[in-house]
Amino acid sequence: MSVIAWIIVTSLMGGLLSVAAAAAFALNARTAHVPMLISYAVGALLGAVFLDILPHAFSMSGNPEHTAATILAGILLFFVLEKLVLWRHCHEEQCEAHEAQPTQHDHGRSGLMIMVGDTFHNFVDGILIAAAFMADVKLGLVTAIAIVAHEIPQEVGDFLVLLHSGYSKRAALLFNALSSLAMLVGGVLAYFALQSMQQSIPALLALAAASMLYVAVADLIPGLHRRPEINASIQQVGLICTGIATIWGVGALLH
Repeated sequence: MSVIAWIIVTSLMGGLLSVAAAAAFALNARTAHVPMLISYAVGALLGAVFLDILPHAFSMSGNPEHTAATILAGILLFFVLEKLVLWRHCHEEQCEAHEAQPTQHDHGRSGLMIMVGDTFHNFVDGILIAAAFMADVKLGLVTAIAIVAHEIPQEVGDFLVLLHSGYSKRAALLFNALSSLAMLVGGVLAYFALQSMQQSIPALLALAAASMLYVAVADLIPGLHRRPEINASIQQVGLICTGIATIWGVGALLH
């Protein structure tokens, strides 16, 4: 096959395979277990940000200060975006979105933002796959396999966030599948304009990190604090650490 054919096939299959593998786990989880598994999602998101995305963003950036500023701007952007979603659902002074219990959904706020960030991340993954294939087909295959393996635990977290945010299982699967197509778009565009695209990779990674960090810290962790009892707190800490360890373990195996 030609290089562009390899890029298209691996980007398309890689995105769909990672979503399918994550769905096999997340969609089989019992509804009653979703609030508990949100702790795992927090760990997976934080692990992806601090152990994978940000190190790549800073290592690829020639200007770390600019990358840090992009992260800061991204956090502010997602704060404003969440406000817009809240205003859409709040028509009275006492807004039910602010009074949601931990078992209730959040009117799609965190789900919307996690999809935006995941789309950026998948787009960058497509660029990386294309760059590897343009260097060597074997390197491209190894890179694609590594990306798919690394995406699975993060996609599990994304599914859980979508379910927590009020999306149905079918909608969560559909949105994740659509988001995965950004990997194909990134790969094809990178094939035709790799040099100019490379300059944008750190900024795209920074925006992806900002969205995941904001969702984990601003939307998911406050909900965990609504269960202050000692047993629940120990369980939450354990699951957060498990999520982080999953990301670290996959990264260690791939290296």
